[in-house]
Amino acid sequence: MLSVKGLSYHPPATLQPVLNNISLDLSHQEMGLVIGASGSGKSTLLEVLAGFVEWHSGSVQWRNQQLGAEELEQLSGLVFQFPERHFCGATILEELRLGHLNLESDRIDNALESVGLNAMSLSASPQSLSGGQQRRLALAVQLIRQPYILLLDEPTAGLDWSMRKQLISLLAKLKENWTVLVVTHEPDELKHICDRAWQMSAGVLTPL
Repeated sequence: MLSVKGLSYHPPATLQPVLNNISLDLSHQEMGLVIGASGSGKSTLLEVLAGFVEWHSGSVQWRNQQLGAEELEQLSGLVFQFPERHFCGATILEELRLGHLNLESDRIDNALESVGLNAMSLSASPQSLSGGQQRRLALAVQLIRQPYILLLDEPTAGLDWSMRKQLISLLAKLKENWTVLVVTHEPDELKHICDRAWQMSAGVLTPL
């Protein structure tokens, strides 16, 4: 179980905490949904749980072990909003191999199969994929790392209705094997597959 207790983050440049006394629990094979407007602090919460940002108070635990930012970076996989803008590889294979010098073919095959891209040519350019396929590739890039927790920032943003539907079906499948936390300002299409939900407003998280 992921357990966050009393977590706060207050950068010196801000008058109020960006995250204020955040608490949440999320079990293995559960999907949590954090709903909030732009600027509410939900993306910062993901960055903290991905180990990118050091928080100022509170604790984060996984399976009753207290974690710091370094441990969270190993534990979690974060897919940013519009992740396709950050692709660096000239081919799908290059994109998957970034940061992995000795990547076994089985890990590549398993990651692509998990996101439904196993029929794609590894020599294809990521930029040649459809929007939905690019989001799937971004997920595969994180699955290659074999994280325990998947963190997704606005995963359906900018997709048409058909691609959104496909991606939502994929998320429902992924939670069969991972703990998944999604943040969004458009929750209606995701509510039916989530197990727990919270509202984020001005850095405060409230259970729904």
